[in-house]
Amino acid sequence: MKVTNYISEAFQELKVNVSWPEWAEVQRLTIIVAVFSILFALLTFGIDKGFESLIANVYSFLNK
Repeated sequence: MKVTNYISEAFQELKVNVSWPEWAEVQRLTIIVAVFSILFALLTFGIDKGFESLIANVYSFLNK
């Protein structure tokens, strides 16, 4: 019974007391997050490829 009460009160809290953003703001912020996520992924990929190349050069230098 406590769990059911908790869930019911949580939904009531979400309906009454939470101020939800406008749909246009949600879309704008979603696009911003998506763009930064893609940029961060590309940056991480570039750094990873750079270190891969660096390590390959170090190993090839050491094997000579």
